[in-house]
Amino acid sequence: MHRYPKRWPLLRVEVAEHSMLPALRPGDWLLAWRTRRVRPGQVVLAWHPARPDFLLVKRAVGRVDGGWWLASDNPAAGAVDSSRFGPVPGEMIVGRVLVRYWPWRRIRFRRSLSRTMLR
Repeated sequence: MHRYPKRWPLLRVEVAEHSMLPALRPGDWLLAWRTRRVRPGQVVLAWHPARPDFLLVKRAVGRVDGGWWLASDNPAAGAVDSSRFGPVPGEMIVGRVLVRYWPWRRIRFRRSLSRTMLR
């Protein structure tokens, strides 16, 4: 994750694993709003409770005693989520994802594939 000044409200992060398939894929980029105000169903960024340098991208399931229950969309991928480490304290929520986008080279690759498939 890129480090931004605390007052900067937007964060840009890259998805690295398969735990959020099919919604998010490795290589997808996310733009997130720095906030701790989230609602169930939103995709959020949070610090891992046992590894403070590890940023998670998970879906907020709901508020429980002790924080937020965060889940993976693809638990079969061996995902690390609240089923392994329990609820995440509210102060460890970094922000909520606003938009997903792809690197330019990936968009060009998809366009070239579609053109070759039409021939």
